[in-house]
Amino acid sequence: MQLQFITLLVGLVAVSSAAVADVEGVRNVARDSIVISRQANGNRPTPSGACCVASTSLKQDTCTATDGTQGRCVPGGNNLADENPLEGGGTLSCVAQSKLTCDAAIIERGKSLCRANAGNGKFIDGAQTISSLSQAKVN
Repeated sequence: MQLQFITLLVGLVAVSSAAVADVEGVRNVARDSIVISRQANGNRPTPSGACCVASTSLKQDTCTATDGTQGRCVPGGNNLADENPLEGGGTLSCVAQSKLTCDAAIIERGKSLCRANAGNGKFIDGAQTISSLSQAKVN
């Protein structure tokens, strides 16, 4: 009787330990949501903040902008819009979807081409300001 109780207790402890395991430093989040966010970027991390991950993020990768909304990694999106032109250190900028203009007819990295709005109907493409998305450097 005692052996069955100990076996049951050890089994419960093992199951509860596995259920409480920390998932990539994020607590109280289902493992599936972490895996899905990584799959969105081809198993690269999903950046959060003004800048995307240097030497890791690619153009059009999904990110979480500084205001907490979904965005995309685009070239120069924060550099011309902010007072600090060196923010991000030359990496791709994470720009909220609401501040982007996209063209589904132009594909970049498997997604529709998006660039940050610069005002006056123009767009930011790295260090350049362009007037049409067809002028964007696509790779």
